[in-house]
Amino acid sequence: MIKQFEVPGLAQYSYVVSSEGRAVVIDAMRDIAPYLAYAREHDLAITHVTETHIHADFASGSRALAEAVNAELTLSSYDNGELYQYAMPRCELKDGDSITVGRLRLQALHTPGHTPEHLSFLLFDLDRGANEPAAIFTGDFLFLGSLGRPDLLGEGAKHALAHQLYRSVHERIAHVPDSAIVYPGHGAGSLCGAGMSEGGQSTLGYERRTQHLFRLDEDEFVQQILASVPPMPAYYPRMKRLNAVGASAPAAPESVPELSAAELKQTIAANADNLTLLDTRDVASFAAAHIPGSINLAAGPSLPLWAGWLLDAEKPIVIVGNDSTAVAGPGPRTSLLRVGLDRIAGELPFSRWAEARYETQSTPLLTAAEAAASTQGAGARPLFVDVRNRAEWNTGHVAGATHIALGDLAARLATLDTGQPIVTVCGSGYRAAAAASLLAANGFRQVSILDGGMAAWAERDLPIAK
Repeated sequence: MIKQFEVPGLAQYSYVVSSEGRAVVIDAMRDIAPYLAYAREHDLAITHVTETHIHADFASGSRALAEAVNAELTLSSYDNGELYQYAMPRCELKDGDSITVGRLRLQALHTPGHTPEHLSFLLFDLDRGANEPAAIFTGDFLFLGSLGRPDLLGEGAKHALAHQLYRSVHERIAHVPDSAIVYPGHGAGSLCGAGMSEGGQSTLGYERRTQHLFRLDEDEFVQQILASVPPMPAYYPRMKRLNAVGASAPAAPESVPELSAAELKQTIAANADNLTLLDTRDVASFAAAHIPGSINLAAGPSLPLWAGWLLDAEKPIVIVGNDSTAVAGPGPRTSLLRVGLDRIAGELPFSRWAEARYETQSTPLLTAAEAAASTQGAGARPLFVDVRNRAEWNTGHVAGATHIALGDLAARLATLDTGQPIVTVCGSGYRAAAAASLLAANGFRQVSILDGGMAAWAERDLPIAK
């Protein structure tokens, strides 16, 4: 039996493969409770925990899960001498080594290119024949509609890895039949590759027929795979370092205190420069009123990616939410833990701050008509700062806007005038609110958000430049 688990937002897939009461977990996420619950429900003993490579986009739960159930941690042996090397007790897997659970056998297949140590796993059903694999767990080597990015180790290594990726496609999996079901490590929305398709599985034959990269010669392949890589989130190297040593099990929810408004005010006064206030309410609520200096990343699928990218892992974080239930629930806290943001100093419902009548700020939400009208007035004209990615920007943007992708904004604050009116723009409003909050927290005095983003701008038939 194969059970696929998905983490929305990070678009990460992990797997439990089981037979005859025994199971192996592949690429476990940080919050291991779902695997433990699944094992209890199906009366399974998790005997092995493994992963395809040292992950960059999320904190792995492999070490914590193996320790929790006393399973054997089995990891790639091809990290030796590489930039990132495993530094935790484990059983090393080499090409051809196998893990057997009941009547199923997982065989390691070295498929470098995304990373040097990358393994895929061939699944053999011993009741159907031990010589032909029924499936392949491809991790971040092969996705549906795409291949893994080869640039995670930097400029100096990316060309060599791209050539390795080509050989993995054309040599390492050449013997795997078209009928093999492909179970990838990510789906559409992940930044570990470009242009991934929707869906949780495919067949190798379908990917061979439909992916244009499979039909290129080696030089064209290298050129195109490197040209297509999406922006790399700034937190990826930090995740690689964390996952090399193995993330610890998350602290229990009750270890995070729920603060009173007075306690938070005192904390801010004492640690203003060494504290992150993370407001996880929706954009409209944040815009109406928020604690000064807060960063707005609304709870939901996008939170872990942008929290990992924008927040300082060394600073304690206080989560501000809608009410006690929303704040104390698994959403925001779990999202932070999934990207290694463990320093959660407390939680507070915003209503408590408001009831205490402590200082708040607001950020104007401008309709598309209001934003357009602001460019015609007698006062200082606003600068539209578009924080979408380059591909989105190229489809059309507000004429005269400045393009700074959200992930780059913190590094480019000095290029902007703190006194100039700024309207932040994205696709629908989420990233624009994050950008506006980041600007306001860094001393920008006249910041507004284009409500509804470019979608709303286009609906009003306002001028769009390309």
